Amino acid sequence: MTRSLVIAPQWIGDAVMSEPLLRRLADRGERLTVAALPSVAPVLRAMPQVREVVELPFAHGRLDLAERRRLGAEWRGAFDIAYVLPNSIKAALIPAFARIPRRIGYQGEGRLGLLSERWPNPKQERPPMVAYYASLAGPLGEAPLRPELRVDEAARRAALAAAGLEAGRFHAFAPGAEYGPAKRWPAERYAALAGALHARDGLPVALLGSPQEAESCAQIAAAAPGACLVLAGRTTLDEAIALIGAARGVVSNDSGLMHVAAAFGVPQVAVFGSTSPLHTPPHNPRARVLWLKGELGLDCMPCFERTCRYGHYGCLNGVAVERVQAALDAAERAA
Repeated sequence: MTRSLVIAPQWIGDAVMSEPLLRRLADRGERLTVAALPSVAPVLRAMPQVREVVELPFAHGRLDLAERRRLGAEWRGAFDIAYVLPNSIKAALIPAFARIPRRIGYQGEGRLGLLSERWPNPKQERPPMVAYYASLAGPLGEAPLRPELRVDEAARRAALAAAGLEAGRFHAFAPGAEYGPAKRWPAERYAALAGALHARDGLPVALLGSPQEAESCAQIAAAAPGACLVLAGRTTLDEAIALIGAARGVVSNDSGLMHVAAAFGVPQVAVFGSTSPLHTPPHNPRARVLWLKGELGLDCMPCFERTCRYGHYGCLNGVAVERVQAALDAAERAA
């Protein structure tokens, strides 16, 4: 059996979108060990084809050359192939230090001598990411590429019990986006939607996100009295993943948790602003995407910027609460 090391992407959404690649590798008999930052390791643990997840002891964005060299030396002789998914030079260092015979990845930042097989960077500036990763396993053919995640039933029950929720009896909102405000539908819109859903159905709305998003989630909850349960910063990522998979429906921005919801196939609405669903769509037949480039007539869409250069955030402010609620209702009916 071929022993393969995969260097995982550093963002949650990208990690989810790498799942079809890992499935392709496992299906052809490769035994997968995935090296990932702790911030994305839970996503890889939700992929049953991954034999082992090793959490890398690196600070985000730092070179940590001595530690990479030490880990590479420790892994010498352990692997036959390495797949380096991030395009950075530092991501390719461990496989090179480990002297893994085949080291595969895109040319990225150059990486001459670090990779044994450097694939040309796509001509398209922002290619569809699922196909971008999956192509590292060879020609794609006609097989559909849809990321899939699974959570152990015991872990799912434990996450629900800890949050005081019942499977299928709550909505989940992920109102954050680490990238910046140009990807965040306004908090007051989330609050209005939460209030409307709770008034109609009597179901709680779980607000999920990182500790950095806890304050904005608390503001949403305060503006929708009695409707929301603030879980941002109060759950682990493993627990948040399990809760999303158990939700009746999910509303989010273009974020990592959007891709988690898509990988479970739950009814969802994804609100896009500065980014494009042509690049990172939710791969989910139950998803409804609201990206109003054609309707709003904004030539600046998509700008892929963190903040709006014009200050109006029209791509997001133009998305009405009623429009999102109608899309969520349609997604849930289709389920």
